[in-house]
Amino acid sequence: MPRLKEVLKGVLGEEEIKHLYSSFDIIGEIAIIKIPDELVERRHEIGSAILRNVKHVRSVYMQVSPVKDVYRVREVECIAGIDDPLTIYKEYGCRFKVNVAKVYFSPRLSTERARIASLVRDGETIINMFAGVCTFSIIIAKRNPRCRVYSIDINPDAVALCNENIEINKVGDRVSAILGDAGEVIVHTFLDTADRVLMPLPERAREYLPYALMALKAEHDCYIHYFTHVKGSKGEVDKICREELEGIMGKGAYTIDGRRYRYTFSIGGMRIVREVGPRMYQMVADIMVRKWLGQ
Repeated sequence: MPRLKEVLKGVLGEEEIKHLYSSFDIIGEIAIIKIPDELVERRHEIGSAILRNVKHVRSVYMQVSPVKDVYRVREVECIAGIDDPLTIYKEYGCRFKVNVAKVYFSPRLSTERARIASLVRDGETIINMFAGVCTFSIIIAKRNPRCRVYSIDINPDAVALCNENIEINKVGDRVSAILGDAGEVIVHTFLDTADRVLMPLPERAREYLPYALMALKAEHDCYIHYFTHVKGSKGEVDKICREELEGIMGKGAYTIDGRRYRYTFSIGGMRIVREVGPRMYQMVADIMVRKWLGQ
């Protein structure tokens, strides 16, 4: 995929190009870009240039607001092409309906989705706490046909698309979409159920980590994939992430419905998923947990 600054050479002047973000996302046939305030008045020229120069793109949307509220939706404006925010995105042989105006979706997690799918063992039960349109869940289920994946999201538009994507990819026998707050759903339905829990929502993973622990099976080696944002240099983010997790999990115990659980944990690995801002990185930590009922 060409860099945005290359696409806009000859459309913007050298000083204007310096203000641009270096990359943009392509989701199916839709390009989504961020345009700095200095260039907003030229958004339609920018959109038209992308439409001319990037293959298979039929719509260009500008991100108007950051991702916000519990539904994780960003406002977008069509600046070129067809104003239709629904598209089909393809990844690792799977097809996903995505509405860029109603759900948050990032194609930049594709490598991470494949990596986690490769770690799943035969027969596992998996809970995806922030499932979106079910991309993680379906890729896991396609690669591991004997697993069971419960996909939770609080956004009703995301869950509706999740159900469509489950049908499109023929994984209805092993993936279920559930509407609700992940913490509440786990407490009411999935205590001591999962071999593996996914937490692909860096903004709220810290808050919801206790629920992930509650979801894990007792007396088993289980796993949590914990996504977070870490500010610092590349050389220090592993240390910062480790300290964050040890601060949250260090007590080694929790109580639910009068039952006291204890647990041990080890951080098997941490990696940078992507850079999300100056000295700001999205990271994932693979945590192995073993818990048991006890005082």
